[in-house]
Amino acid sequence: MNMLDKLKKFYGSLTGKQKRGLLSLALVLALTAALLALSAPAAVTAANTRQLPIYSVERDQKMAALSFDAAWGNEDTQTLIDILGKYNVKATFFVVGQWVDKYPESVKALADAGHEVMNHSNDHAHFNTLTADKIAENINACADKIEAVTGVRPTLFRPPYGEYDDHVIAAVRALGIEPIQWDVDSLDWKEISASEIYKRVTSRVKPGSIVLFHNAALHTPEALEDIVKYLIAEGYEIVPVSRLILPAPYTIDHTGRQFAAG
Repeated sequence: MNMLDKLKKFYGSLTGKQKRGLLSLALVLALTAALLALSAPAAVTAANTRQLPIYSVERDQKMAALSFDAAWGNEDTQTLIDILGKYNVKATFFVVGQWVDKYPESVKALADAGHEVMNHSNDHAHFNTLTADKIAENINACADKIEAVTGVRPTLFRPPYGEYDDHVIAAVRALGIEPIQWDVDSLDWKEISASEIYKRVTSRVKPGSIVLFHNAALHTPEALEDIVKYLIAEGYEIVPVSRLILPAPYTIDHTGRQFAAG
């Protein structure tokens, strides 16, 4: 006799009252399982544990930040300082420690002009391949160099190549440093024309945006002035990244947009 036949025989031997009791128990168990499934927090918890940097910020005001990565060349840094200075705009420059070694005078010029000089790693390494200890060592090496020139220790970090995973972001925040990405990529590093850079940025920027440029891209200086004029004409306040982001406590959604907690 197979298991199904045994169950049928067992059920057939029950009295009417016993059968009703068994059905009631089965119904209670089914309802309990359904309620547990509906209230299970597992998927939410897993999503909430994903570590993300800040890509943009929820802002009611028309505020945006211009950021520049400096890792190799230095031909246009002073030109960028001059253009930004013409409109009294302060930006954020994420610099590599090796770039600080080569161009300390430019680092000082950025700081003297009122721009933020922040951390972009010591040597533009692939941080996904580094241990937490090596990440801390690398970031601190760059921070030491920046602080030696500017007198200010950086509080923001942009991962080289824009690469990160959970362990990178956790290691950065463990240092008390905020990891920063961008939501508007100028693609200036592809050496597209100044008009293309302008169209990309002005069509994508919104309140709370962080725009990515590079200090040594071919057409960035040519595009920058018109972009700044457009943002000002549209009523934007252009601020450094540290002024755009919100203080703790905050939340970050799945797109990397930062919101005030509560």
